[in-house]
Amino acid sequence: MSRRPLLLAATALAAALTLSACSGSASPPGSASAPSADGDLGLMSAGTLTVATEGTYRPFSYHDESGDLVGFDVEIAEAVADELGLKVSFQETQWDAIFAGLDAGRFDVIANQVSINPEREEKYLFSEPYTVSPGVIVVNEDDDSITSFADLAGKTTAQSLTSNWYELAQSSGATVEAVEGWAQAVALLQQGRVDATINDNLTFLDYEKSEGPTGLKIAAETDDPGLSAFALTKDKEALAAAIDDALAALRADGTLAKISEKYFGEDVTQ
Repeated sequence: MSRRPLLLAATALAAALTLSACSGSASPPGSASAPSADGDLGLMSAGTLTVATEGTYRPFSYHDESGDLVGFDVEIAEAVADELGLKVSFQETQWDAIFAGLDAGRFDVIANQVSINPEREEKYLFSEPYTVSPGVIVVNEDDDSITSFADLAGKTTAQSLTSNWYELAQSSGATVEAVEGWAQAVALLQQGRVDATINDNLTFLDYEKSEGPTGLKIAAETDDPGLSAFALTKDKEALAAAIDDALAALRADGTLAKISEKYFGEDVTQ
């Protein structure tokens, strides 16, 4: 019998063993086999955190002049993914469909200024908050007649009729001038046609940072701030815990504060 077939077989076996040894070497961070990357986090795509966001919600999630997806929530999500050793993939989704997409498993988390409230907590998991924003009364900077919500009694405020702030203005005794949103409310305030407007602190800080001196100031703020966090389905306990650990590390090393100051001029993450 010729020894050539045996020699070829031995050579093939050696090559196979070599390849097997190579494939068993350390995997890069974020790969499916890397034990410290995604482990048992239940990610829809191994090694990647898939994040739902609107992409039209400035300054939280929007497209810059170059067309790139940017924003406060976008950078927070990118930092969390990096801390976890994961890639990040954003799925731009309209707000009206974003929770349905989460329920359907189209993404792992929502990062879109999702406020924590009892109704949502019944159905979803939330990470620790990464945005803390009280409601504020905004007035013209030369107006000292309003220093509390009680002072709104008999005053006129500009509010969207579909917002929580409309209810707060009414319960404080104000007469409400209906507006479509923040821009119209501010215009009426600066024109002296209303005495104040109520909104969340983030909206005011973003306006101040983007528009420069506005002639406006905060007169008072609510005792209970609104809290926003990553939203996940109830079966994502391990992922929620991992995100909490990442947020704690990013808060400790100053990353969260740095991102916040970039967009709002101050730290709104705690």
